Amino acid sequence: MPHNALYTDLSCYYDLMCADIDYKTQSDSAHRMHQIFGNGGKRHLDLACGTGPHIQYFCATNYDCSGLDINQPMLDIAQERCPQAQFSQGNMCAFHYENRFDLITCFLYSIHYSGVLKELAGCIESAHGALEKGGVFFFNVVDRRQINNDLFIQHSINHEDSCFTFRSAWHYVGNGEKQTLNLSINKVSNDSQQTWEDKHPMVALDFDELQDMLSPYFEVHIFEHDYGKIIPWQKQSGNAIFVCVKV
Repeated sequence: MPHNALYTDLSCYYDLMCADIDYKTQSDSAHRMHQIFGNGGKRHLDLACGTGPHIQYFCATNYDCSGLDINQPMLDIAQERCPQAQFSQGNMCAFHYENRFDLITCFLYSIHYSGVLKELAGCIESAHGALEKGGVFFFNVVDRRQINNDLFIQHSINHEDSCFTFRSAWHYVGNGEKQTLNLSINKVSNDSQQTWEDKHPMVALDFDELQDMLSPYFEVHIFEHDYGKIIPWQKQSGNAIFVCVKV
């Protein structure tokens, strides 16, 4: 299928694919980091917001929420889920808002959808420009040096008389700034079976490179990839949460 079919033609399956994600704990983690490091404001923007489940939790915490995504079918679902929020179709690597935000989030490793380092730099610059002083840019990221191409995540769920199996895995060739996120959907209904596969281009970089890109714009804090705890990154794991404060 085309590399973005999951987010357009197959967008109705996206929430099923993410059924095992603890959106509340992730959202609470960003809120807590904003309370600790941020300016305390309540204007929130979620980049690559998808169908809006994170925004749903921020709205419940009295944030004034906006969402940005490049795929309109995802935004249509998000607007129905969160009618009180504002949604815009656009590129997270080149965006501008008239009003600034206090917290910008980008969950589910979506920062990697920048594709290449030049575009990622545009995302960082756009986020910096869209934040108030003391605002926080919160996202999670994977270090290319520790990607294991043999690892994957998979889960199955029953829905409308069909069984869906979703699988995702990183793949990095070992050099360069490009990797792929390999996604597959297998749908079994009675005696029929359908399979869709998606190899989405993603930017690959290490944490040292990322810190160098962020440091001209932000005060950078790195934490272990544990949304339930606040643990400074121990420079061992290949997944981390970045909390970047506009100074």
